[in-house]
Formats: sequence, C-alpha cells, structure tokens
Amino acid sequence: MSSWLAVCHVDDIIPGTGVCALVGEAQVALFRPYADQQIFALSNIDPFAQASVLSRGLIAEHNQQLWIVSPLKKQHFRLSDGYCLEDAEYSIASYSVKVESGMIHVAIAANDRNCSGDE
Repeated sequence: MSSWLAVCHVDDIIPGTGVCALVGEAQVALFRPYADQQIFALSNIDPFAQASVLSRGLIAEHNQQLWIVSPLKKQHFRLSDGYCLEDAEYSIASYSVKVESGMIHVAIAANDRNCSGDE
C-alpha cells in the first residue's frame, strides 16, 4: 500500500514541461503535457547516462502515446508507464499520481510493472 505525498500545485508546472521533485528518497519527474490537470510521474534518472535529467526532456507524441525524450541521449520513455522505446531493459519506474483540489499527490512507492514486451 502506498502513502501519498503532496508535491506542488498543478499550476506550478507550465503545460508542455516537466519538473523534478524529491518524493521520499526518489527523484521524480512530473510532466504536464497539456493545459488540463493530467500529470504523469516517472523516475528522473536517465538510465543510459545515469544523470538526473529526464524532467528537462521534451514531451513528444509517437503512435498516439506520450513520451519523454531524454535531453542527453534522446531515448524515449512512455509517460504512462516508463517503458523505454529503444530498449525495454532500460525502462524506468513510474509513480501513481492524483490531483485533488489542484494539488498534485504522488505515491511514495513506485508502481510494480512489467515493461518487457508490452510494446
């Protein structure tokens, strides 16, 4: 069972961008693709470069799905679950998010998921 941590207000994130927050012990990248209150949360660590940069990546659409493109080596990570388009072995943790009264809450424990072969 996850506990929830209030991180920031949804309006603190400019639509089309991401920000980084410390959630428990993890660096979590929060993304707001559109002007609505839909928020995605992934690990902020680029597994290819071992750098804390994914929150600064570009949000892109590919095959009718949203992805974050690493600013360093340009790999794509699906916003919905952290699946890595180029190599599933490098998929990253995703986090449950909820928005209540405009405040973004992130689950402290990462979601359990199997990324291999789900593309």
